[in-house]
Amino acid sequence: MAATTQIETEFPYSLVISIPLPTNRLASAALQAIQVDKELSPLVHRSFALKSPDPNTDDDANEESKTVLETTYRATTNRMLRVSVNGFMDTLGVVLAVIEELDVDVLREELGK
Repeated sequence: MAATTQIETEFPYSLVISIPLPTNRLASAALQAIQVDKELSPLVHRSFALKSPDPNTDDDANEESKTVLETTYRATTNRMLRVSVNGFMDTLGVVLAVIEELDVDVLREELGK
């Protein structure tokens, strides 16, 4: 637990972004595409996880239930947090657009377009 406290002390500004996707396959594809780009600044830490949208679901029991891409940012300043999250949102937009175009319009069907 000491490492967590040290990270929280050194990187006091944080944000968790949860992106629900229709399937585990799409969430995994988005995760793999996004995590390739490393954080450029040592003043920012970022971590990813695939989660179930239902908090009562045991994530370890059912891999297919993990359809939410969760990204946690921690930064030394609120400005560094904002800059990093802005870059992430740009990348996320590109990844979701590619998924929509290449995955037989799955996202369009889910959104009721």
